[in-house]
Amino acid sequence: MTETMQKYNAAEKLKDEGKLDEAALLLNEILAEDPNHVLTHLTLGRIYTVQGKYDQAISHGQKACQIEPNEPFNFTAMSVTYQRAFAGTQEHQYIQLAEDAMAESRRLEAMK
Repeated sequence: MTETMQKYNAAEKLKDEGKLDEAALLLNEILAEDPNHVLTHLTLGRIYTVQGKYDQAISHGQKACQIEPNEPFNFTAMSVTYQRAFAGTQEHQYIQLAEDAMAESRRLEAMK
């Protein structure tokens, strides 16, 4: 197992234990070494969503979609992030963004 995956697994364990700040620190260490580690971006997106840091969550979700633009799951995760951002902020722009991300996920899935 690579060092990156060891760190990622340790961060997942911290996240599961509710130690979100510690998990985020470790995940950001991974990104310092490998800025294109998609799982790390997705996990940070989830952590920041739970913490109400929607701008950061969205940024990481968008980065995952940029790194793997043909992966439907990334767009599904992005849609969920936008939905939760709407729930937390009541900013209506997130509704359309969530729908657009889900439509892209479905389009990509249909191409497989």
